[in-house]
Amino acid sequence: MPLNMKILIVDDEPLACTRLRALIEELAIGKVVAEASNGKEAIMAARLHQPDVVLLDVRMPGINGMEVAEQLTTPYQKPIIIFVTAYGEYALEAFEQQAIDYLLKPVRKERLEQALIKAYRILQTSPIVAANLPKPMARTHISIYIRGELRLIPVSQIYYFLANQKYVILHWKQGEILVSEALKDLEQEFAGQFIRLHRSILVATVHISSLYKTNSGASYIKLREIDKSLEVSRRHLATVRKVLKDMRIPGSS
Repeated sequence: MPLNMKILIVDDEPLACTRLRALIEELAIGKVVAEASNGKEAIMAARLHQPDVVLLDVRMPGINGMEVAEQLTTPYQKPIIIFVTAYGEYALEAFEQQAIDYLLKPVRKERLEQALIKAYRILQTSPIVAANLPKPMARTHISIYIRGELRLIPVSQIYYFLANQKYVILHWKQGEILVSEALKDLEQEFAGQFIRLHRSILVATVHISSLYKTNSGASYIKLREIDKSLEVSRRHLATVRKVLKDMRIPGSS
């Protein structure tokens, strides 16, 4: 989910900066607008580039990270602080500085992703930032770890999402996989690509072949390529019919 935030990296270790930049580029989350190797450079870079988010080390020569956090301001607002350090003993002080997260080195990609998504959601609630903050683009792939291996599932190959208690089951061309994402979040991200049939199912519109009604009056959509029909609730039927009619799907009139 590309999130177009401006990110400042502050760390006196060049390798740490390089790793963070690489992870951000790999995740396609935000843009690194500057790097700083000490507190003084960080404060100057924040004033010059007005970052949305600062990834901030704690122990640095001269002004340390906690002191930097106190002084970081832009003409619009204080940027969101995420501390990145090898030392766990500063966590309490970090949150006293209103940091939103505290990442321990070596930083894991999934933890960095969680922290940056959290930052983006906070930025969306800011009336100053939200007006100019680009909306996140929908992912083309969904990443899932299976027995320690990262799998990338093309969204174009997903037939539907089925909510099942705390999890969502992703049904695609190669089978079924559990994902730990809320159905409402998936619905929001993939609006226009997936449509809700009832409270527990989102279906990919591109894979729908028809909408039909049974003798009992229940409505179902039929999927292409697989022998599968999914029931449409009365609450969502009118919306489903309208979307499919615009797509000229049989049975949507």
